[in-house]
Amino acid sequence: MGDAQGTTLSFHEDGKTGRVGPRPEPVLVLVLECGRPRAGSVRYRLSDLTAVALGRGPERRAERVGTELTVRVPDKWMSSRHARIEPSFGRWVLTDTESKNGSIVDGHTTKRAVLTDGSLIELGHTLFIFFERLPIEAEAAALLELVPSEGPPPGFATLMPVWNQELTRLRQIASSEIPMLIEGESGTGKEVIARNIHDQSNRRGAFVPVNCGALPENLVESELFGYKKGAFSGAQADQPGLVRAADAGTLFLDEIGDLPPSSQAALLRVLQEREVMPVGGTRAVEIDLRVVAATHRDLDEMVAEGSFRHDLFARLAGFRVTVPPLAERRADLGVLIGFLHARLFPTEHPGFDIDAARLLLRYPWPLNVRELEQALATAQVLAGVEPVRADHLPDSVRTGRPPGAPRPVVLSENDQKVRDQVVAALREHQGNVSAVARALDKDRKQIQRWIKRFGLDPGSYR
Repeated sequence: MGDAQGTTLSFHEDGKTGRVGPRPEPVLVLVLECGRPRAGSVRYRLSDLTAVALGRGPERRAERVGTELTVRVPDKWMSSRHARIEPSFGRWVLTDTESKNGSIVDGHTTKRAVLTDGSLIELGHTLFIFFERLPIEAEAAALLELVPSEGPPPGFATLMPVWNQELTRLRQIASSEIPMLIEGESGTGKEVIARNIHDQSNRRGAFVPVNCGALPENLVESELFGYKKGAFSGAQADQPGLVRAADAGTLFLDEIGDLPPSSQAALLRVLQEREVMPVGGTRAVEIDLRVVAATHRDLDEMVAEGSFRHDLFARLAGFRVTVPPLAERRADLGVLIGFLHARLFPTEHPGFDIDAARLLLRYPWPLNVRELEQALATAQVLAGVEPVRADHLPDSVRTGRPPGAPRPVVLSENDQKVRDQVVAALREHQGNVSAVARALDKDRKQIQRWIKRFGLDPGSYR
């Protein structure tokens, strides 16, 4: 497997196609090569392997012999036989195999480390993430490589199996006339997905984005539906409006939840009748329209409380999809960084130093892809033709504290020991609080108090 391939390769056919739905499995992701951020990322399934050998090679390549996988990376900071990852008593263990520069797991140089879900592994200037229980389909390829320049378009590239299922359904719907509702937090890339849907729809008209939240309430209808000359003070010429601008194309209604109730009724009529009446007009104009809407608000709740029309909701939600926040897509960080690096940096840019790359992968990105893009845009200006260093990144990324986040609580030595015990027990008993209480010989309420105090989530250990 060379790094120029943007293909899916399969080493193994497990024959379990009768299994329904994804099943949690151990997975290793080569997230980022610091010196080659545009090389993309690779996902390796580990469920039927007895070992993974990691080391330097002339090109990025994976080779399987029996039940052992060897992964080579063209990283001069890696040793040819750098580390091994093997299952041991139900856990996966990384062992440093006498490398020159050492192996680092979750920020600690180590000779041997038990990997936990989400462990960040640094070998030379290459970063991997280990997932202990990533839901994955039985028929998924043993190896999946995504290269930004050759893979799916931005917004449709993912190594996360569950999200990939949703994106597959989106592709199937894209060429239809079915309206779509894209939901998710601000900054997750909803407009990028909407643009890709339009590109795949083969509609001959334009993609017209409208930020419903930015339209002044008294101008919503004139902006959307247009107006006739003399309809109101200042209307000195006919204007077609944004809806007619999208005729034969796609109208993207961003932040549809911010549309005022009076305008919701007018928009409903447009969607029902397939015609638009300009403000001050007397004759409706027929339109050929495909509507894609997006929001970060809970429209179901808004419909239930009466602040969003249920009949308009029904017209918009022909197909619904929720874009996951970036914090739930850590496996995709390298692919996204590759896309953004190709767009923002010169072709021959040397990439990132290891400290900057580590910070990018450990930061929680609460403002999602938009925050990542802004961080890299700033780094591009500060770094110029030099590798991106930690001091080129925003303060929030360097400190690990998002804007507005409370200062972290410093635990005493005794509290840290208690927290470590609770975390170990949660992991061992897969988040079962009652089982943790029995294992630690404590009352269940005490375990719950500790969980709240230390900010733990039992569900993340299941």
